[in-house]
Amino acid sequence: MTASTPEAARAAGGAAAPAADLMAPHLARRMACWLYEGMLLFGVVFIAGYLFGTLSQTRNALDNRHALQAFIFVVFGIYFTWFWWRGQTLAMKTWHIRVLDREGKPLTQMRAFVRYLLSWLWFLPPLGLASAVGLNGAQTLVIVGGWVAIWALLSRFHPQRQFVHDVLAGTRLVLALPTRR
Repeated sequence: MTASTPEAARAAGGAAAPAADLMAPHLARRMACWLYEGMLLFGVVFIAGYLFGTLSQTRNALDNRHALQAFIFVVFGIYFTWFWWRGQTLAMKTWHIRVLDREGKPLTQMRAFVRYLLSWLWFLPPLGLASAVGLNGAQTLVIVGGWVAIWALLSRFHPQRQFVHDVLAGTRLVLALPTRR
């Protein structure tokens, strides 16, 4: 794509990307990006947790556990909505992946937010099951890991190899290799 930012794409009339530019990255690339994003989020969680603890004067993390979880959910929402609206998170830039809408245009903030909410389908179903059944930490980890693997492999059955939450959100991940000058 020639437009490097949503603003540049919108200034150019929000033209859709050519079909050749909408090739989905291989599953291995997307999952490597996903794992790298998880590592980067440790820093986001650390800063958000420190800020929350300082502002709420919490001495023990378990005292305000649900409030802290809600705060981190909001922080993640801001993080992902902002970066997806801009086209890429840092991990996506590293792995040359860009998120666009179905037509190949940059995401609106609302579509980026909807994608964020739907991306929780990676975790909420197995976590809800683990909570309902009363699984311990190791069992929960196995259930979540299995669900993530199944969820990722489901993209192999989509014609454009997109994840289910992207299909539901009206978004798509595309390969965004750097252009040669």
